[in-house]
Amino acid sequence: MEFKDLLNPQFYIDMGGLWMVLFIVFAETGLFAGFFLPGDSLLFVSGIFSVKLMRSIGLDMGNNFLDVFMLSSLVAVAGILGNMVGFWFGKKSGPMLYKRKDSFFFKQKYLQKAHDFYEEKGGFTIVIARFLPIIRTFAPIVAGIVKMDWKKFMMYNVIGSVAWAFSIIFAGFYLNEFLVNKYDFHLEKHLEIIVLILVVITTGPVIYKMFFAKDSKSKVGEMK
Repeated sequence: MEFKDLLNPQFYIDMGGLWMVLFIVFAETGLFAGFFLPGDSLLFVSGIFSVKLMRSIGLDMGNNFLDVFMLSSLVAVAGILGNMVGFWFGKKSGPMLYKRKDSFFFKQKYLQKAHDFYEEKGGFTIVIARFLPIIRTFAPIVAGIVKMDWKKFMMYNVIGSVAWAFSIIFAGFYLNEFLVNKYDFHLEKHLEIIVLILVVITTGPVIYKMFFAKDSKSKVGEMK
């Protein structure tokens, strides 16, 4: 096994089947160290291999739609549980941060701003974070740290997990079906290109926001 294998969705599918997929989803959304795992691309590729994944645990629904639906449901549950663990971790570690004195890297006012932001737009953040790599790992942790209302968190946790799992897994399965039937083009034979495209699409906005948006704001400030 090489490091690049850890970024390859099919590596996890071939190595551990459905149970491995569910663990990766749980780890990426619930464990602090899971931010580097391939969430979106894993779900898309899982959609392509949905029938194979269901059979890997001895389940054959006898209908492709039911196989994809069951896979999406299981992934959504894994994502919900992962976010719950992330929230719990944030809630337990939060009190230490509230007692921590200001330093060069840490300011209490930033923590208060995060709290106010989650009070106002926390639900939207929890849902949208599902579709953003890295951010989806830390969003539930921050929600726990700033003590976001539990019922509100859970409602948007479920909405975000279901929307994320069902949209990407169904897209993977039915796009592959369409291309195979219409053009005899099999996505599973071109997974490296597909994963690369998905990484660019999902991480592009995050990278732009982190590096280029700040530069744009600073230039506007200088012009003023």
